Amino acid sequence: MRILLVEDDAVLREVIARSLTDAGHRVDEAASAQTAAHLWRVQPFDAVLLDLNLPQQPHTGSPMANGLAVLREARSRGDRTPVLVLTARNRTEERIAGLDSGADDYLGKPFDLAEVEARLRALVRRATGSDDLTRLGALELDRRARQFSVAGQPLDLPAREFEVLWELMSPPGRAVSKRELSDKLSGFDEALADNALEAFISRLRKKLAGSGAAIRTLRGIGYRVEPEAP
Repeated sequence: MRILLVEDDAVLREVIARSLTDAGHRVDEAASAQTAAHLWRVQPFDAVLLDLNLPQQPHTGSPMANGLAVLREARSRGDRTPVLVLTARNRTEERIAGLDSGADDYLGKPFDLAEVEARLRALVRRATGSDDLTRLGALELDRRARQFSVAGQPLDLPAREFEVLWELMSPPGRAVSKRELSDKLSGFDEALADNALEAFISRLRKKLAGSGAAIRTLRGIGYRVEPEAP
């Protein structure tokens, strides 16, 4: 998953980012409402982890005063990215405001890092209609373990090939555009060229041969993973 982490506490942000990265996710960080709003507009994310109590930046002229404003702005433009709100424990009014503004779930501070990852995974699973275990032919994706296997044998993939196949399997049969894949795999200071993406797809096709799953090119659209032709 590609996750936007919005938290102004530098120490806590670093701890959460490291935990999510170690779990295999890509994490983009924002310490202010203004930065969060900008990143959320220009980059698609699988989930957003949002602290509502962000400090205001004076004299910026930005309407993004706090995390709640960021959330409301995203929902007003129709963005349905799953959002897990971080709140101060026992702040009932804060949780209600977040949920009323379009948050999908909340977690009170302090929290267990494993629970953060589990809740984000559950939100994305709900949003995409995917289960923890997804199968197509002999190919299986275990989202909880972040592991692909073919006929029960682990399929070890380099990071970017893993992310491409993850997107195509969430859920299988869904058409995924080249732009969507490129955006998920690129950083803000780099762009993934079409020939690089095509190289990842080519290598994945070879590794999936005989698995019962195949990646089909949809001309002018992108790619889809579907049952392998007999």
